[in-house]
Parts: sequence; C-alpha cells; structure tokens
Amino acid sequence: MLQTERLNIYPLSDEEMRDVIHNESNEALKAAYSEMLAGCLKHPEQRIWHALWVLQLNDGSGRIVGSLSFKGLNDNGMVEIGYGINPEYEGKGLMTEAVSAAVRWASKQPGVLSIEAETEPDNIASQRVLEKAGFIPSGVIGAEGPRYIWKNG
Repeated sequence: MLQTERLNIYPLSDEEMRDVIHNESNEALKAAYSEMLAGCLKHPEQRIWHALWVLQLNDGSGRIVGSLSFKGLNDNGMVEIGYGINPEYEGKGLMTEAVSAAVRWASKQPGVLSIEAETEPDNIASQRVLEKAGFIPSGVIGAEGPRYIWKNG
C-alpha cells in the first residue's frame, strides 16, 4: 500500500476486481477492468502491473475516490499509468497526489526503466495532472492522444 497525505493507494485482489467488474455499469470500464483481471491471471508474477489500484481517502471514511493502473510492464521496461477520479473529487489535487506517489513507487521497482501515460487531446485536467506529477510530452500521439513520459527519475 502507498500512503500520501490524504490517500491510501492499494491494488485490489482478483476477487475484489471481479466484484468491481460485476458492479460496473459503464461497458468501456467493465471491458478495461476485465482486461486488467485477465492480465493478473495470465501473469501472476507481474500481477502488480495489471491490477486495479484504488484511491481511498485516509480520513477514516474508507471512501474510494478513484483508481489507477499500470497496464503491464513491457519487455523494454516501460509501464504506462492510467487513472481516473470520481467527478465529485475533481479539482482537489487528489489525482496529482496519487499519480505522483504511484510513479515514484513504480520508478524504484526492478525492471522499470520508463513510465509513460496517454491522455485525450482535450483533457486539459489530465494533462495538468501529468505535468504536475513530473511528466513531459514525448511528441508521440498514441491511440488516446498525446503521450507523456515521466522525467522525475
């Protein structure tokens, strides 16, 4: 578990991920979470790089405010971080806090040589999260939009 000033950030177990998938009404998210669980089951030795991590307020409420994941560790030592926050918690700096802690942690793990992210071209809030967390544009456009690479290492 990672702890920040306001958050506990931790990966879900396979069973917890099954529950999230079962309860998810957004089909795109359901598909993404199912893909993550498949990665956990297919690569148990690299489970942490496929799991869904949740962002829980550490104020005693136990409230889950968002999530993140790493989308696997590739053969070149690259992990890609993805994330989302519940709309009522946007604009409070929680996502920047979470992404910053997660990439600092990831950068210290064996085999990780680079950390990247991708965001939609018009998602200015997500781009600001990445910039505040130490990412810079890589100049590459990916499937979702501009790619960023972490340079705080």
